[in-house]
Amino acid sequence: MTNSIPIFAHRGASGYALENTFKAFEKARKLGADGVEIDIQLTKDDELIVYHDLDLFRLTGKRKKINDCSYKELLNYPIGKHFFRKYSKERIPTFQQVVEWADLYKLPLNVELKESFLQNSEPLIKALQRVVLPKGSHFSSFHDELLRIVKMQRPDFQTALIVTKKFDWNTLESLSHIDVIHANKKYYKPSTFVAIERAKKGIRFYSVNGKEPFLRNPHPSIIGWITDYPDRVAKAEKNKRKQTFN
Repeated sequence: MTNSIPIFAHRGASGYALENTFKAFEKARKLGADGVEIDIQLTKDDELIVYHDLDLFRLTGKRKKINDCSYKELLNYPIGKHFFRKYSKERIPTFQQVVEWADLYKLPLNVELKESFLQNSEPLIKALQRVVLPKGSHFSSFHDELLRIVKMQRPDFQTALIVTKKFDWNTLESLSHIDVIHANKKYYKPSTFVAIERAKKGIRFYSVNGKEPFLRNPHPSIIGWITDYPDRVAKAEKNKRKQTFN
């Protein structure tokens, strides 16, 4: 799809398929998403894998942490929700596998760096030094220190800080290593845009579902939407364009 504002499918089209799996990524692609958001964690043996939680329990039922497991061990664990994982053939993919898939379709990735890299950033540094991503790809994180590593190693990649309620918007201008802000849609308010414009940065909003009134007339600082339902947001974008031309 060609949207005035690019739409990234959150963990793939996770409103329709199991998050961070090739089924979710393929669903996002077939729905016409402009890009895919993924989460990467680090295993005990320094493999970068695509998985959201530090703890395995929610999708595997195992009371273990990602960084306490080798990747070979993780391959033994079917992933899925509750009862359904008993019959699941899905396994946690590696970052490299997802990069190869994205490269095949030239589909940009929004790569969110998770907390397992905080205690061991060397594998991340090595990966950054060699990785080639589709045009329009970028790195995001709640962890400022990880984004500093990205910008130091690869200044060509855009960095996006995911903000929380503790974030001091007055500091945004001083964060030269941060290119963009990612924020929950609850931050769609005038004070946010004042800070964004003052700092001369862009913003993407997540948790967007296609029903938001602001989709009809989005603020010019917005450079992307992140959603579980890329088709619904695209439909809202299309309806906005129809209203504009009528």
